[in-house]
Amino acid sequence: MKDFDHLMSVWQGQPKPDQLSVDDVLKQVKKGIRSITTKLYWSIVAMVAITAFAFIVTFFLAFKSAITTVGILIVLVTLLMYLSLIVRHYHILSKHDATLNPAEYLDSLKEYQKTRTKVIGWFYYIYILLISAGLALYFIEVLENSSLTFKLVTYGSILLWFVFTTFYLKPRMFKNEEEKLNLMIDRLVRLKEQFD
Repeated sequence: MKDFDHLMSVWQGQPKPDQLSVDDVLKQVKKGIRSITTKLYWSIVAMVAITAFAFIVTFFLAFKSAITTVGILIVLVTLLMYLSLIVRHYHILSKHDATLNPAEYLDSLKEYQKTRTKVIGWFYYIYILLISAGLALYFIEVLENSSLTFKLVTYGSILLWFVFTTFYLKPRMFKNEEEKLNLMIDRLVRLKEQFD
């Protein structure tokens, strides 16, 4: 019995978990979301510029081969698909205000994270594959009069780019964003539990 009393006193003597400040948590979450939306905004600006360039190349330059035009169209359609995806993500993140209803905001953030992880997972591979295929088709005509060595270097570079972005860049890029989202969600969950 004495051991039980000692165990109870030790257990009750444990420090209480820190109480989170509502203002601090909401400021940190807003700052984190602003960081992600700013990155998405500049990605949108860059994608609009690249898409406009691809559009100009597709419809205002004359190519001898239909394969070249198909390659550029594949790139253009892929860029438009990616642009629509990041615009959608930007609107999802920027339309809610964490200060109005934190519980609803937490639910929308969890839903965004779940759908983003699912969509980005398969879409990224399709995106990189289509861009690489489109560039490969485009370079058939562009490199028509080039040496075999230059063609091999160009196609090898496309292959290396595909492997690099798929297996090195993607995991690091998405892991960083995932950690930011997890941190914000964790803070909001702890804040919610504090008031439950």
